[in-house]
Amino acid sequence: MSTPRIVAESLGKWYVRRREPARTWRQLLTGRGRGRAERFWALREVSFTVEAGSMLGVVGPNGAGKSTLLRLLAEIGRPDEGRLEVRGRCRGLFDLGGAFLGDLTGRENAILAAVTAGFTRPEARARLDAIADFAELADVIDAPLRTYSTGMTMRLAFAVAVHTEPEVLLVDEFLAVGDLAFQAKCTDRIRALRDGGASVVLVSHGLEPVRDLCDRALWIRQGRVVAEGAPNVVAGAYEAAMRAETERRMPVTPDRVVGAQVLRMGENRFGSLEAEILEVSLTPAPVRSGGPLTVAIHWRARAPVNRPIVAVSIRRDDGTICIETNSEVAGVPLGVLVGHGVLTVGFDQLNLGAGNYYVDVGIYEEHWGHGLDYHWNVYPFRVEGPSALRGVIPNSGRWTAEW
Repeated sequence: MSTPRIVAESLGKWYVRRREPARTWRQLLTGRGRGRAERFWALREVSFTVEAGSMLGVVGPNGAGKSTLLRLLAEIGRPDEGRLEVRGRCRGLFDLGGAFLGDLTGRENAILAAVTAGFTRPEARARLDAIADFAELADVIDAPLRTYSTGMTMRLAFAVAVHTEPEVLLVDEFLAVGDLAFQAKCTDRIRALRDGGASVVLVSHGLEPVRDLCDRALWIRQGRVVAEGAPNVVAGAYEAAMRAETERRMPVTPDRVVGAQVLRMGENRFGSLEAEILEVSLTPAPVRSGGPLTVAIHWRARAPVNRPIVAVSIRRDDGTICIETNSEVAGVPLGVLVGHGVLTVGFDQLNLGAGNYYVDVGIYEEHWGHGLDYHWNVYPFRVEGPSALRGVIPNSGRWTAEW
């Protein structure tokens, strides 16, 4: 039996927080006059192993300790109790591009990142073409990084990480990288690394990647393990707990008509209605395969709602989830919702096959603990394209014919 690549035994990590923030520079620098200090455990008694060639999914609400766990696995800090061993070359897919330098070119940043990962310059250069091709940046690889968009920088960082032969890969919401086609390529690459013997730890708010990719799953709440086991079982338990909390908070409300649909609580809508979705408009209609789609979400909050998360998913009418995104993953802090407003989400290139789809939208409280308002099966749209291309992602392939 092979030795596990990752071993965590009764892992614990604590931090210090103060009840009152510093009010002057002197208080900030000296730590005096800032109120009583408190120790809190970000992680406590967390145990698991990850074998070579397997993937562990980690789920839980914001503040559960998932990011702290990833940082400890990446040796960014040390545990305060328990034992942690990570064996092999470890790469982290979080804070993508955070260590890049804007004045260097994409090529120079990629080489520097590969050398930092332990490769020689010749080895780094030998991988550069594959990195640039994977990131779809070959035409701009010699441009300064400051001219790249955020998405281009994230694609380059992802490509570098997965082309430096990791034996342990730490992934935080990798599906936020690029458009739908690029996300599918990322999924295939991570699956190939796992099948090639890498150990992968995947942190995700979306439960479908955990169900589809992982061999085991871990549910963390308030720093402790709630459940550990088969992905379908753990993801289902976590989903049920979120739903139960939402249902506990759901008010009794009359049906409401939106367009040609009737919204019924518990049937195609759930939430506490602290913030309410009034209308969702989709443009253009119909959508062309490979063309843009804009989702405009009109909302109302009768009382201030702090730091909510807005989620948008696109699924085929047979239930297949094609795209999942949310304001937190996109790095768009929403602050405080109050009164009325509109949030717009734009997809520049919707690479979906021809067919019928739905856009499902929801507003959640800041820690994903319960839904404020979520609508599904309410906003249909159609994608038009060649009738022969019926896959989720249309791709005619590369054909070669010889006679």
